[in-house]
Amino acid sequence: MSIINPTTAHQLHSHAEPSRALLAAPKAAFSAHARPSIPLLKPRPSSVDQFFRATKLGCSHVVRRARFGGNAIKASIATTSETTVTVKAVVTVQTTFGGMLSNLGVSRGLDDIADLFGKSLLLELVSSDLDPNSEKEKTLTAYAHRGKEADDELQYEATFKVSEAFGEVGAVLIENEHHKEMFFKEIVLHGLPNGPVTFSCNSWVHSKFDNPQKRIFFSNKSYLPSQTPSGLKQLREKDLENQRGDGTGQRKVSDRIYDYDTYNDLGMPDVSDDMARPVLGGPDRPYPRRCRTGRDPSKKDPLSESRSLDVYVPRDEAFSEVKTLQFSTKTVRSVVHALIPSIETSLVDAALGFPHFTAIDTLFNEGIKLPNIDGGFFETLLPRIVKAISEGGDNLLLFEIPEMFDRDKFSWFKDEEFGRQTLAGLNPFSIKLVTELPLKSQLDPKIYGPPESLITEELIEQEIKGVMTAQEALKNKRLFILDYHDLLLPYVNKVRSLEGTTLYGSRTLFFLTNSGTLRPIAIELTRPPSADKPQWKHVYIYDCDATTSWLWKFAKAHVCAHDAGYHQLVVHWLRTHCCTEPYIIAANRQLSAMHPIYRLLHPHFRYTMEINALAREALVNAGGIIEGSFSPGKYSMELSSVAYDQEWRFDMEALPADLIRRGMAVEDPKAEHGLKLVIEDYPFANDGLVLWDIIKTWVTDYVNHYYPKPTLIANDAELQAWWTEVRTKGHGDKKDEPWWPVLNTQEDLIQVLSTIIWVTSGHHAAVNFGQYLYGGYFPNRPTVIRTNMPNEHPDEVLYKNFIEKPESVLLDSFPSQVQATTVMAILDVLSSHSPDEEYLGGKSEPAWAADPVIKAAYERYAGRLLELEGIIDARNVDPKLLNRTGAGVVPYQLLKPSSKSGVTGMGVPNSISI
Repeated sequence: MSIINPTTAHQLHSHAEPSRALLAAPKAAFSAHARPSIPLLKPRPSSVDQFFRATKLGCSHVVRRARFGGNAIKASIATTSETTVTVKAVVTVQTTFGGMLSNLGVSRGLDDIADLFGKSLLLELVSSDLDPNSEKEKTLTAYAHRGKEADDELQYEATFKVSEAFGEVGAVLIENEHHKEMFFKEIVLHGLPNGPVTFSCNSWVHSKFDNPQKRIFFSNKSYLPSQTPSGLKQLREKDLENQRGDGTGQRKVSDRIYDYDTYNDLGMPDVSDDMARPVLGGPDRPYPRRCRTGRDPSKKDPLSESRSLDVYVPRDEAFSEVKTLQFSTKTVRSVVHALIPSIETSLVDAALGFPHFTAIDTLFNEGIKLPNIDGGFFETLLPRIVKAISEGGDNLLLFEIPEMFDRDKFSWFKDEEFGRQTLAGLNPFSIKLVTELPLKSQLDPKIYGPPESLITEELIEQEIKGVMTAQEALKNKRLFILDYHDLLLPYVNKVRSLEGTTLYGSRTLFFLTNSGTLRPIAIELTRPPSADKPQWKHVYIYDCDATTSWLWKFAKAHVCAHDAGYHQLVVHWLRTHCCTEPYIIAANRQLSAMHPIYRLLHPHFRYTMEINALAREALVNAGGIIEGSFSPGKYSMELSSVAYDQEWRFDMEALPADLIRRGMAVEDPKAEHGLKLVIEDYPFANDGLVLWDIIKTWVTDYVNHYYPKPTLIANDAELQAWWTEVRTKGHGDKKDEPWWPVLNTQEDLIQVLSTIIWVTSGHHAAVNFGQYLYGGYFPNRPTVIRTNMPNEHPDEVLYKNFIEKPESVLLDSFPSQVQATTVMAILDVLSSHSPDEEYLGGKSEPAWAADPVIKAAYERYAGRLLELEGIIDARNVDPKLLNRTGAGVVPYQLLKPSSKSGVTGMGVPNSISI
């Protein structure tokens, strides 16, 4: 007989179409996903009657349907003499804010009735073993009935009679017979001989009316493909097949399909030719791939995808309710779609700069009046920066004082701080050791002019006051450089054709002092030849006379803008957000949810695809914040493609490899971390190497537990398919590069996984969560310089004004009031930790806790991360470390693992979640 508990499987479900007429409804544990609008459809007149007629058909009908119905529900066979146990399945679902608002209508009424009669969730238990006689899956089915509700959780319960011969339960299949999706937290089976079995879900389960396929959840026990129990092999393959796209079809909100596409959705060619953007990805403009959405091509350019207000991401990649309601998407969108227009309304002249520095100060103590938006919109979503002046009155845009500005109002003006921030600021990834003199461009001199730098050995010796020769400084590793010359020079003339911005190729040379700090000694700015002008280049140094001193300040401002753009477009967006998305897509297409490597990586992929989609929607798109506020303008993303082509290598993304590549460290087996830093007091590297070692030790313990022999790695079909797809599809434009690691040994796998986890955690935290700290007072890091150097054409009015009033000319070159306040607002949001942030060493994953060896390894990992916090605190009060301590100096805390919510300048989340 079919083993189905008659107390829970006693009514037949109605297949009536969902009805959407709006009715009042109580709170429920399902959601229609808040982003898309809900279409209003006419209900079938007989839908409610059909339901009540169906409930009278009785239990025997359900048994027949379970055994022979269209959904092919299987049931194991037990003889009356077999021993059985009663097993209770408790399903915990999350009640959502979206559910309270969106689950309205006749369909909601049907769902409540289905809950009442215990017909809303069909559970199917799957044995880990095949039936020895038929060699088919052994399964049990039962409907779950609604149970208790507490806080934000609702429970459903189902009862099964499980025979001794059924074996270990390895999977649960779910058919959601509500008309809306539900968020499943976990399923726990009570009453089994060996104790409770937990299936951690944390996933949306679609309605059967949206997709007839059942959702598959595996237990918390991890298996390599070769070790998969016989009863789960087919389900393991099927679950992956369900998630693999095939390059066709337009994605729906409820889909969990992963596929690849180029960055062909940044422009809007149908709006205007000026809003068209080239496709990034392919031989002409190499780039990582993004998740495919399947939207229609634009009308004017079939290679470009049309845009929409909401960008598809696989359902489980979307932000949680906490993050959606209290943070990211709502706040970023409110900045883009409401705050910026309000700023533009209040500041009528979009090109108007700040008339004096005290006017900048008013952003922090007086604010800007904004037109009122009804209902407290701004102060609810952006409470840090928008205040209500009076109830029902105007709003006030009032920024918090950044810690750097609060500690030392004039720090941004100082050469010492300019040098310090290359080691302990927002972009510590660009400073490099100078390895040869003279400095020389690698660009074609026929196009870009003479390649030799004007920073000569004689000039270097002059600026280091003769303490050593230039060659001695080179040999002793005392010369360092920020080099944006060859990357930016090809775009100088293009950018200069845009309104309200300018550009140079730049080199900035630093000298390492005896105290271990960097002193800037020379800045070279270059303009390439054009149709009517020859190449122009000039070297700026600091000197005591007024004109030279002011020109030096102008040159530093240009370099800061170059560094701000490179940081945002390359170090931040490209190397973390963009390059990580292919790892996520490939993992969900090729690694089973029960694979131990999937379970290791999964917490480090949380929310990344959603924040990347949001970036394409409002930040890096044509006319978005990056284009409107950063020097390269419409060429910004194209420039990041050039950097990807010329600079990005997976094997150089690990922190030790990155430091060695830039000449900032050398291998030394006797040194701590196996590296000797060239600059001993390099706060980012000092803290980062401790964090790198902690991550790698955890990954080593994890990998060696599941792969005691290298042959297990070489023969792991899922693992090899994942890594192959990362190389050949996700980063397919670089698939033939010889530097790609292969996965043959434990050390190969440990290095690859450690690199990915470092990039998604430490690297991203170091370049993201200090954005408001260092960029909130924008003169420290102007994102755009709008005018040329005054001496580029000394016969022009600009130079005359510069001589008469240099401060006014400098202020005019800074971002406009609209640009500055826009960037400040978005940096405040992007620097914030969400209330539901998950940090390194925080709550363990259920699958890790289920394995005693992994549980112990994770506890050691978490303990080491706590030790790192103490190490960083001690370093920040060590008076010998001048790059992180001193009068008015902001302590370096960006790699402290934990943090409270909000803008804190510390905290290392597991993933790129903002």
